[in-house]
Amino acid sequence: MFEFLILEGAQAGLSWSTILNKRAGYRRAFDNFDAQRVGRYDARKVRQLLANAEIVRNRLKISAAIQNAREFLAVQKEFGSFDAYIWQSVGGQPIQNGWRTIRDVPARSAESDAMSKDLSRRGFKFVGSTIC
Repeated sequence: MFEFLILEGAQAGLSWSTILNKRAGYRRAFDNFDAQRVGRYDARKVRQLLANAEIVRNRLKISAAIQNAREFLAVQKEFGSFDAYIWQSVGGQPIQNGWRTIRDVPARSAESDAMSKDLSRRGFKFVGSTIC
């Protein structure tokens, strides 16, 4: 889930194909999405990431990934897992929609709005309703 969170934030404003083509590079650059390691990144590591052509070299998105790692770990500690925290947004049950075409799928929902708001309140970055 941490990998998905970081890749979703990196994708903001870009095409998914761009991020998926860089996925292996992201795994290498972000220590295979180990949240504990990413949460300890310092200014030196940020400079290395900004020079890494295998990822999107956007200072705000890189800083958000580090911040999100720290918040991800805090949520795990509070709820037992990030998964348990996310499932509370939908009452622990999957939402079954009946969309007929991709155009019918809304970019946001009441649930995604609430999740985004709570993630932001907790200090997460690049977690807008559409991402959620």
